[in-house]
Amino acid sequence: MQWGAVSDPAMSTGPLGKVKIRVDAGKLLGYLPHNWTYIGYDEVNYTYTPEGQELLAKFMALQEKPYYVRAHHLLCTGNCHGFYKWGSTNAYLEDDEGRPIYDWTFVDLVFDTLLEHRCKPFVELGFMPLDLVDTAHYDSGEDTWTLQSYRAYGWACPPKDYQKWHDLIFNLVQHCAERYGDEEIRTWYWELWNEPDIFYWRGTVDEFNKLYDYTAAAVRAACPEARVGGPGTTNPVLGHPSAEFLDRFLGHCVNGVNCFTGQRGTPIDFVSFHVKGGGYRADPRHRKQPPPSVKQILSHTQVGHGIIGKYPALDGLECVLSEIDPDGWAAGGAWDNANLNFRNTEYYPSFVAAAFDKVSRYARQNGWGLKLLTWAFMFVGERCFEGTRAFSTQGIDKPILNLFRMYALMGQREVLFESNGAKDPLAYADLYGRGEESDISGFATLSDESLEVLIYNHHDDWDVSGEYEIDLQVENLPFEGNALLLAHYRIDQSHSNAYAEWARQGKPMYPTPEQRAAIKAREGLELLELPRKIACDGGRLRLRFELPVHGISLVSVSSAR
Repeated sequence: MQWGAVSDPAMSTGPLGKVKIRVDAGKLLGYLPHNWTYIGYDEVNYTYTPEGQELLAKFMALQEKPYYVRAHHLLCTGNCHGFYKWGSTNAYLEDDEGRPIYDWTFVDLVFDTLLEHRCKPFVELGFMPLDLVDTAHYDSGEDTWTLQSYRAYGWACPPKDYQKWHDLIFNLVQHCAERYGDEEIRTWYWELWNEPDIFYWRGTVDEFNKLYDYTAAAVRAACPEARVGGPGTTNPVLGHPSAEFLDRFLGHCVNGVNCFTGQRGTPIDFVSFHVKGGGYRADPRHRKQPPPSVKQILSHTQVGHGIIGKYPALDGLECVLSEIDPDGWAAGGAWDNANLNFRNTEYYPSFVAAAFDKVSRYARQNGWGLKLLTWAFMFVGERCFEGTRAFSTQGIDKPILNLFRMYALMGQREVLFESNGAKDPLAYADLYGRGEESDISGFATLSDESLEVLIYNHHDDWDVSGEYEIDLQVENLPFEGNALLLAHYRIDQSHSNAYAEWARQGKPMYPTPEQRAAIKAREGLELLELPRKIACDGGRLRLRFELPVHGISLVSVSSAR
């Protein structure tokens, strides 16, 4: 049995409740940053595969602004072939005398591919090349190193020579400046490492801070206006080592003695940390587990903000949640743990819409520049709807990609949005809002020619089903005339949902050409109904419709010409 199942409209016995939503198009709240244009994945070599390029082309087609792309293993040593949670480029080797050999062939292939698809690199500087690993941090029980023992955890060790690490980073950034131009790479992010508070880093906090000092010095020496930052730690939980690591890193950047310069402080242009709503591991018995938690994501984001706020020198600094997801272990799927099937369904975009909305509202209320990076891409060679955290499976778009298609249709000017169905997850008695009504909220934007209203109906409990009646009232529409054109897009079990069609086709691991055609026919963003003309009375508009739990509506209103 697969948990995280989609809801069944046949089980509904009428609306679960009525929700009033008011949008005032005449009340501008300011510029709405499209802060969701960030994605990432473990397997750097997947970038330039045909499947990877096919997906990048879909993000390019969204045509809002360039997506930033972050990937692990950029500096690792291996055979330069990607597979689950591993990749390599052989950017750094040493000859028999210990002299560096730089080879940017695969690094160039990665960055060239991103730029060809109008994306930008979010350069994660890691992990440690084989020939730079400090063997004092590695006890393999072997007399000699092998790639297998290096892959065990040698890649997570500090360098044997910090100056050689500095020179590697300097030469990498200098090479990129020569290949792509200073003006281009100044728009990139240069982030040191990934989750150094857990197994991704086998050194101490002080050793990581030293690594950052050398890294920042190298980046700035090669391109003085480049953006460098970190540390990309895991969920900051009060009293937990993750929060302590983030605190000590920021304290070092502001007040510590720089290990490279000997002076006080280290340049930092952005802060990064991660937040996940839960965690799942392999379970061959497929026992049912609790769902992800929006409350956990919001509360841990606030903790991270509080830690940054301890240092006035960092006030106004941009923060990137360089992984914000319902859960961890992107490469695990429903065959590993049936609970992960939710990633195939409409639940995944429903959760992301709610979580992104809550943390973005918190950030705007506190004048905090926050960016949100979804750790998802695709996996080469997987079974259809494997359940991995991905935007597509075997080239078939999953419902989550349609949320980003909705986002791309949103305007840049935010207007007033009020819902009496909106919830504060921090007020829940537990992590998941059990016993609570659905959280029905969203946001609205105004462009020169249209008004867009995005409404989500989310409950963390993936077993909750049914529909709510939405009463949407819009005021002060600025469009001329009394006739408007309405387009209503929907993600739910019946719309924008290739997974539901795959299930109807018998859940084939490798669909036949006929099955694949039927499944792909339902992969895109779909309308709830055909676009139609509607009447507008003095700039006012009222719509009523039903929205199922774990459904998302995008209502677009424009002048009928």
